[in-house]
Amino acid sequence: MKIKREIKIGIAFVVAILLFIWGINYLKGSDILKDQRYVYGVYNRVDGLIPANPVNVKGVKIGQVDEVRFMQNAQTQVLVKMIITSDIKIPGNSLARIYSSDLMGSKAVEIKLGNSGKLLQSGDTLKTDIEESLKEEVNRQVLPLKRKAENLILSIDSVVTVVRYILDEDTRENLSQSFVSIRKTISNLERSSSNIDTLLAAEKSRLSGIISNVDAIAYNLRQSNSEVTNILSNLSAVSDTLAQANLSKTLGKTNQTLDQINRITTKIDEGEGSLGLLVNNDTLYHKLESSAAELDMLLRDIKLNPNRYVTFSIFGRNPDKNQYEPPKSEEEKGN
Repeated sequence: MKIKREIKIGIAFVVAILLFIWGINYLKGSDILKDQRYVYGVYNRVDGLIPANPVNVKGVKIGQVDEVRFMQNAQTQVLVKMIITSDIKIPGNSLARIYSSDLMGSKAVEIKLGNSGKLLQSGDTLKTDIEESLKEEVNRQVLPLKRKAENLILSIDSVVTVVRYILDEDTRENLSQSFVSIRKTISNLERSSSNIDTLLAAEKSRLSGIISNVDAIAYNLRQSNSEVTNILSNLSAVSDTLAQANLSKTLGKTNQTLDQINRITTKIDEGEGSLGLLVNNDTLYHKLESSAAELDMLLRDIKLNPNRYVTFSIFGRNPDKNQYEPPKSEEEKGN
């Protein structure tokens, strides 16, 4: 039986259409000749995810994004339909995460495998997550620095305000005078240093002699170390002897003696006793002085006229001279 020309043309047309559909899907990354599974993910935003973006597991492409659209019952959420062309076993609690696949910002979906024993079936919905974009990551890292910078600027502004308030005209003048004084002080220090250098240069020989003498003294001390040790031992023995002596009793007796002397001097000062009268009453002093003067006159008269007081008679006693006659004074002698 001969096939008609029209039938051949129709069959060729259908085959061409099928090849065209297969080629379009193949170019999109979907091979209709392979076993395919459809899984879904619901996102609040997709950040530029478009159909034909790859779906990867650990960097290996296992499918692609088939459709991105708003959900009918909740237009604030986006439904992403993914085609899985690989026969990899995906646990049911796996996570579909949108991330940037290159520096140009191209998006892809990475499935992080879970640990559930129940495998993912066609038509199931995965848990979802979105990787932060480079801008968001930079903003998240820079935001604390921005806040610190703002606080630092506020602190600097406060400090500048305080400095401007403190450094008024009088303070600036005082600071200028202080700097002048510091400059003068430094100049004086330089002159003093120069004078010290000159003095050291002039007295170098004397300093050398002094150092030599000090060395000699140190050498002598080293040589006399045993003698110094003996002296220190003797001092230690003396101190031990003094420590063993009853110093407290001796000091107590000394204090008692000083108290008695203090009472005696107090009585003398108050005029008690003969010594107190002699010290405080000049009448007794004058009488003693007068008596001493009369006694001195009597002794001189006895020396000059002994026969008035001691009589020697060979022939007998003179009755007229039996009475004692006191010595005449100078006035009576003159008369």
